[in-house]
Amino acid sequence: MKLSQFKFDLPLNLIAQYPSKQREESRLMVVHRKTGKIEHKVFHDIKKYFHDKDVMVVNNTKVFSARLYGKKEKTGAKIEVFLLRELHKVNRLWDVIVDPARKIRVGNKLYFGDNDELVAEVIDNTTSRGRTIRFLFDGDDSEFRAMLDLLGETPLPKYIKRKPDAEDKERYQTVYAKHEGAVAAPTAGMHFSRELIKRLEIVGVKFAETTLHIGLGTFRQIEVEDLSKHKMDAEYFAIDEYSTNLVNRAKQEGRQICAVGTTTLRALESSVTAQGFLKPADGWTNLFIHPPYDFSIANSLVTNFHLPKTSLMIMTCAFAGYDLTMEAYHTAIKEKYRFFSYGDAMLIVD
Repeated sequence: MKLSQFKFDLPLNLIAQYPSKQREESRLMVVHRKTGKIEHKVFHDIKKYFHDKDVMVVNNTKVFSARLYGKKEKTGAKIEVFLLRELHKVNRLWDVIVDPARKIRVGNKLYFGDNDELVAEVIDNTTSRGRTIRFLFDGDDSEFRAMLDLLGETPLPKYIKRKPDAEDKERYQTVYAKHEGAVAAPTAGMHFSRELIKRLEIVGVKFAETTLHIGLGTFRQIEVEDLSKHKMDAEYFAIDEYSTNLVNRAKQEGRQICAVGTTTLRALESSVTAQGFLKPADGWTNLFIHPPYDFSIANSLVTNFHLPKTSLMIMTCAFAGYDLTMEAYHTAIKEKYRFFSYGDAMLIVD
């Protein structure tokens, strides 16, 4: 399929700028793959679609304060530094994006905080806006992380046209976030409250966990018309033996296996045996899923409404079918669903 087939016109007023008042009170569109039926619900209604011994698989990655604002040595020019990933813990080497990039050269020092509490040195160019920097900090790793958390900002996407506030620190994160390493939240999981998870567990639904640290590669603009030529940036993922066993038992018994979010779906599909079962994994994935694609593990999916022509929207089309997904998106626009990170959700079931 071609990239241009995944274009649609989205009114800007449908891009959610704030989360719903309560996590589970966002709207939920339920899309049935076999019949094409579309239902309009509230997110807490999701419990009606799952039963005893079904499995929900979540991404337990944790977002860190990845956006820093600093100044350049001598000139004092204001610089935005977006932390992508840690390259070397001991040497405090980080892969970053800087803006404006033209002002930042190898050898420059950058200062962060009102009293220059944190200093970094640019040691390499990686892409036009990408740099490798080394933080010059004398404390231990926990002190360094605390300093990043103090000086950094919740990395809300640029289409949210406001500064992050105290509420974003909690809401731009899932309630089950554990392992720090993501620069963007696995947004489908943000609709789950602790109370809703408990109600699902009472019904008998099991929860399995994966980790996929979301980087900007997930959101990087696709620039080739032929989707088979697009290369995804690699992202770290891990699936442990406990979750593997839960998922495989459900698969053998013909239960529902629901991937909560497209990042979870990618992690699952990145570690499949020749027999179509899940296997434990710990490594990097650059899997790009686009139609046509045969999914091995999940048979239902929770996802948000995504940007046109993105890998996330394209993966949703691969899962639900192109025509049905496009119909669902056009219905969402007509019914004024809220889009993107703080928006509403879609549940795709058979």
